[in-house]
Amino acid sequence: MLWRARSGVPGYRPVPTTVWPVNDTTTSTRRDLGARADVAAPVEVVVLAVGALVVGIVLRFVTRSPLWLDEALSVNIAKLPIGQIPEALRHDGHPPLYYLLLHAWMAVFGTSDAVVRSLSGLFSLAALPLAFTIGRRRGGRLLAWIAVGVLAMAPFALRYATETRMYSMVILLVLVGYLLIDDVTRRGRDGLLRLVGLALVTGALLLTHYWSFWLIGALEVVLAAQWWRDRTPEIRRSVGRAFIAVAAGGLLFLPWLPSFLYQSAHTGTPWASTQQPFSIFAIVLADFGGGGFRASDFVGAVFLVLVLLALFGVARDRRHIDLDLVSVRQFRFEAMVLVLTLLIGIAISSAAGSAFASRYASVFFPLFVLLVAGGITRFADRRLLAGAFALVLGLSLMGAYWNVSFQRSEGRVAAHAINTAAAPGDLVIMCPDQLGPAFSRSLRDDLDVVVYPTMGAPDRVDWVDYASRNRASDPGAFGADAVARAGSRQIFLVWQTTYRTFETKCEGLFNALAAARPGSTTLVDDGGSQYFEPATVTVFPARTPTS
Repeated sequence: MLWRARSGVPGYRPVPTTVWPVNDTTTSTRRDLGARADVAAPVEVVVLAVGALVVGIVLRFVTRSPLWLDEALSVNIAKLPIGQIPEALRHDGHPPLYYLLLHAWMAVFGTSDAVVRSLSGLFSLAALPLAFTIGRRRGGRLLAWIAVGVLAMAPFALRYATETRMYSMVILLVLVGYLLIDDVTRRGRDGLLRLVGLALVTGALLLTHYWSFWLIGALEVVLAAQWWRDRTPEIRRSVGRAFIAVAAGGLLFLPWLPSFLYQSAHTGTPWASTQQPFSIFAIVLADFGGGGFRASDFVGAVFLVLVLLALFGVARDRRHIDLDLVSVRQFRFEAMVLVLTLLIGIAISSAAGSAFASRYASVFFPLFVLLVAGGITRFADRRLLAGAFALVLGLSLMGAYWNVSFQRSEGRVAAHAINTAAAPGDLVIMCPDQLGPAFSRSLRDDLDVVVYPTMGAPDRVDWVDYASRNRASDPGAFGADAVARAGSRQIFLVWQTTYRTFETKCEGLFNALAAARPGSTTLVDDGGSQYFEPATVTVFPARTPTS
């Protein structure tokens, strides 16, 4: 790490500093610097981990919910011709790599909910053996089995394994990058192949999600500090090469830079307000613990305790764990990168006035998982160790069940109601436009579907200058245009009143339609907390010749 072990601390001896932890099992060779004893895993730990793997693998491909807004947007953008995807993303606010891969995936396998989500499931599945390898390197077979078990059942990992978004891909790339950094800086394998691989992974991360900037920045700070402080020639050479490889990987982002600058100036996060730093920390812990179910805050708190044990805990005997604020070095590298990533991201988001979503934490989630697993290994008593592991898996199972059962969108219910009641050519209005991608996915093809405020197609949302456009819109004028467009046909309004930048716009549209077409009927009630993305469906009657 960046600090030498102080003389006189039991279990440590002076050795050359490195970004990796050093303990009493290290030798003087470069290859073993920072390695830990291959601690055997008790049979009950292996059994628990295997059980977690079986359940976790199945749950990576199981959810009852239809696609919600972000997933439907991903599909609708990715199914465009490849040449149109970059321009569509300029209006969406994301980098292109995941969308290009999803485009290829759908071209082969189709666009059903299960198919488009399975790509994320495969990314999440591929992450499991990498977690085992990292655990084996960092703490022997004991940490390997616990780390893979924790990741297999982690509610956060399961959520994004079953979502058509890029976050499982981010987690996978971070794990690959971790192993390459480990090879280059600690294991002395700094040949050209691994350096090129590290550069490619860096570029892939930057072209997958923009919060990777903060992870890469934090990593470079830690590597630069290590290079400056460590005077061992071999280590300085390897750390320097890793630093340069990561920086070179950033050059792969340059072709996308003009689009990124345009997105930064015109898109942003109008769908949510800026959070305070402590709120961001609490949100991340809750989502790591499962997100929407009631006990997620408690699960997140348990995870936090284990992280602190990993960083500061030393087993004195079978019943006691001492807290050592200086000398526990096993996971200091991971902690520094994780904390620095979060601090940089919070600082820049606050300065830019942009919102934070807990899914952005996917860039440092693998490091968090390793720390949780490391906290479990601090229990010296075999029964307590297995009990702590079982507790984490049991709590994670609660979040996993919520992920499988919770409905992310009411769109399928709304579409069924409209499909049953509508005649060909009836007008369907989505207010706001953010309901369009998910709620229109299951609608019949013979309906006229538009969104408020643009009167455009429902398949995508144009986030460019979004807030100013919405606030300038006129629901009364839109309502008049909609009535004229519908002619004598029915009008269905799919609407929700809680979206930012719309204030009372959707209520205003409802009132305008009700004035022109009295006698409306509610087909679907707003499902509230039963859905992440709820809405009301109201039908305004067809105009008869005498009306």
